[in-house]
Amino acid sequence: MARSRLRIRFPALGILAGIPIASLAILATPVFAQNDVDTGFFYTQRWNLAIVLVIVGGAILFYTFRARGGVTYSIRRIPGIAAIEEAVGRATEMGKPVLYIAGLQDLDNVQTVAGLTILSSVAGKIAEYDAMLEMPTSRSLVMTTARETVKQSYLEAGRPDAYREESIYYVTDEQFGFVAYVDGYMVREKPATCIYMGAFFAESLILAETGHSVEAIQIAGTAMPTQLPFFVAACDYTLIGEELFAASAYLSQDPMLLGSLRGQDFGKAFAMIFILLGSLIATISALSGDSLSGLHEWLVRAFSLAR
Repeated sequence: MARSRLRIRFPALGILAGIPIASLAILATPVFAQNDVDTGFFYTQRWNLAIVLVIVGGAILFYTFRARGGVTYSIRRIPGIAAIEEAVGRATEMGKPVLYIAGLQDLDNVQTVAGLTILSSVAGKIAEYDAMLEMPTSRSLVMTTARETVKQSYLEAGRPDAYREESIYYVTDEQFGFVAYVDGYMVREKPATCIYMGAFFAESLILAETGHSVEAIQIAGTAMPTQLPFFVAACDYTLIGEELFAASAYLSQDPMLLGSLRGQDFGKAFAMIFILLGSLIATISALSGDSLSGLHEWLVRAFSLAR
């Protein structure tokens, strides 16, 4: 008789560039198995995932505490972020605004949070250069958060009097209604710089093409694989995937954020080593008549999610 068993898959939390993000979150899933009942709190056959979690989590904590202790870490130059100062300077010289779009998702999307983190540094440069910021939003919570972020950046730059709350405003939640407004603004006002940082969907090419038509400098960043080609084709600079999340560490040079980033790089290197090792062992096993098949099967079991 088949019995029902509920396997609880605990979500792992990662910290990327100082932003707490729910990564690898896997929902609890009901699984039906023959004569297989797990009465314990932990599903012990998943020991492999516990070991990986300890190694990667330990590396993040190790490098973070080292950074807190004074060890410095460098991060490679990200051209798109390095170009922000030039783009803001161009807007100042032309007397035209900087248009900033933090994606079309709400604050529950990590890309939106990353976009607002980058906005903090961009707003600081805008305040320093006495340029103008224009930021329409498609979510009211994003508008409120962006206002507080920009206000703080202006205060830190010593220009609280230059902050204009009305420059950050809500338009609509409707996807193409929002895009129609932004495109109309671009055509009418012809901003010198357009920055897109966050989660984008079908509107990415519409925005980028319109910005290109008004000859604006365009800097984009998203972790949406299906939209990256459009931004790469139409924008001057594009942050690809994890560059969007690493940008806050790059901009702030905060040792804590850099240490966290270093720990995650260790986790990626750990995964890459075992992927290459497994591929090599599988190849040798196939060519030598299963002489290493036992080791290959052990690696498959050790890193398998299907248990």
